[in-house]
Amino acid sequence: MERLVCRRSRLVTLTGVGGVGKTRLALAAAEAVQGRFRDGAWFVELSPLTDGALVAHVIAETLPLADQTTRPMIDVVAEYLAERETLLVLDTCEHLAHACALAAEVLLRAAPGLRILATSRRPLNLAGEEVVVLDPLPVPEESDLAKGEEDAIALLAERAAQAVPGFTVTDANRPDLVRLCRRLEGLPLAIELAAARLHELSTTELAERLDDRFGVLGNDREAVPDADPPWHQALRTAIGWSHQLCTPAERLLWARLSVFAGSFDAEAARQVCADELLPDGKLLRLLGGLVEESILTWLPTGGGERYGMLDTIREFGGHWLRALGEEDVLRQRHRDYYLALAHRGDTAWLGPDQYAWCGRLAGERDNVRAAVEFCLDRPAGHAAVELTGTLWFFWHCCGFPREGLHYLERALALDTEPSRARAQALWVCSLILSDLGDARRGEARAAECADLAECLGDTEAADEARAMVAFAAMISGDTQRAKELAQGLFDGHRCEDGLAHAVLAAALFLGHAHTLEGKMEEAVAVLEHLRADCERYGESWMRAYADYLLARAELARGHHAAAQHRGRAALEVKQRLNDRLGVAMCLDVIAAATAAAGLGERAAHLLGLAQQLWDTLGKPQLGVAEWVAARERCEKQVRMVIGEHAYEAAYEAGRAATWDAGLTYTLNR
Repeated sequence: MERLVCRRSRLVTLTGVGGVGKTRLALAAAEAVQGRFRDGAWFVELSPLTDGALVAHVIAETLPLADQTTRPMIDVVAEYLAERETLLVLDTCEHLAHACALAAEVLLRAAPGLRILATSRRPLNLAGEEVVVLDPLPVPEESDLAKGEEDAIALLAERAAQAVPGFTVTDANRPDLVRLCRRLEGLPLAIELAAARLHELSTTELAERLDDRFGVLGNDREAVPDADPPWHQALRTAIGWSHQLCTPAERLLWARLSVFAGSFDAEAARQVCADELLPDGKLLRLLGGLVEESILTWLPTGGGERYGMLDTIREFGGHWLRALGEEDVLRQRHRDYYLALAHRGDTAWLGPDQYAWCGRLAGERDNVRAAVEFCLDRPAGHAAVELTGTLWFFWHCCGFPREGLHYLERALALDTEPSRARAQALWVCSLILSDLGDARRGEARAAECADLAECLGDTEAADEARAMVAFAAMISGDTQRAKELAQGLFDGHRCEDGLAHAVLAAALFLGHAHTLEGKMEEAVAVLEHLRADCERYGESWMRAYADYLLARAELARGHHAAAQHRGRAALEVKQRLNDRLGVAMCLDVIAAATAAAGLGERAAHLLGLAQQLWDTLGKPQLGVAEWVAARERCEKQVRMVIGEHAYEAAYEAGRAATWDAGLTYTLNR
């Protein structure tokens, strides 16, 4: 496998039946060869994705890449990989085979140093693709029991020891283990499911019951959908047999949990799956039982316990959910749960729990996508615009603007009826378009929002529309217009009314305008007022942008130490929230303050570190002409002070530094 990936073919696809171990082998191969790729090996999990248009987005999210433009994402990824030596592992491509094939073809053509290892139940059918069919594990002949431990027996023994501590292969139990492995035809998933039952059955009982199950399920092709030959019988039997041994309540929960994409926590399972048939009080015990039986995987994380399910297991559960006639009902419950979660996050965002909400939604990204896709597939009502608009803080603040724009524009195209949900989706779409440098389209969406808000009497949407027009004006260089719009919003707000995104944004634009006009006292007064409001409510994200602009104002006043202090305070927040644009902007201003303080080599290092991010973003310095000019002045100043050779050495050291080390270097100095 290593020779194939590194030398023989630039595209290798591992194929085979579900449960044969394609992902496990791909991960092992990638780990073995990643040192041979200058820019690393990256694992792209496609299993939870249903929209082929997002394949390039998921690849981009996996790579250290963020883009602040509206260019097609496949072009952005291709440009990023063009000069790099990289291995991409595209895992579970079969349900998106056409989209994966198109992406692979474009990327391989654009990036000579790229190699792709894909896993799929069927080939991608591209020229030059090397297809490796993965067979089940070798098993011994029943008449040849004295031989060494074949792979299937070794896997069964390893998993059995997890179910029954102290379990070992002996002369007494080896014949039954061989029978089991041969019955299951060496299929890893089937073996693991069978081994999980050894905590309640002896090896002899297990082998006998499995013999019976083959007789019952062997001809039932409906037991497991999409079970490919030649090992479909073993897999159908193993999963169906595990299903039969579950209690009725466990079987029902298994079916209902199939609506989740990726992982989920116990509270989500309770909200989506519990009812009179599955009472709340039993859910946690049932989840534990499914973990013990290897139907679920227990996933402890920093944010709490979560659960996962293999694709093949989920497919089986989905089949039974459809047979029960519950699929639409459960998918609606799933949608409603994540819509409610989005509303809670929206309500809480401008407050003290931003880090927690950012982590929570990032962990639920697969389920958020599934909920949005369900809304888009069933456009009746306003759920699609409601969900995509309510998630504004996730798209905009936590590093997913391109994906947010993809969903917002689809939702707005499907639902054109006047509603408050549409009004919110319009200003959010405007915000993200301007964030991505498209001020013209951003202003158009804001104007559409303003007209709709007036018709609906929606004052909050009207304020947001006004703020978004100001944002578009600021990006396009019309500072006077931005200032006038922002001033009206800022003057009409009292902090006692609580924090409002439109007003906080207006304060930022106003502070920026005063700085450009050289009115530093006015700029600092507005930004300090904004900062105090944020502090009062425990808000960090907007406060960090206030610190960033205060750093620019302090720099303009010649207060270099104060500018560095403000810049570091902003950087710490932006790093924790995965706001890469904010991180790059903060590094630029810290570099300028460091250069002004006479620390030329350190400033060059910081400029190189910032360039790492600007290389992955669209418009440098957000396209704001004054910020672009400020960086150019900083670069020129440092070159003059320390000389070209010293500058290039320090700059390249910063550009080559690992990201964690680079930010630690910046924050701790």
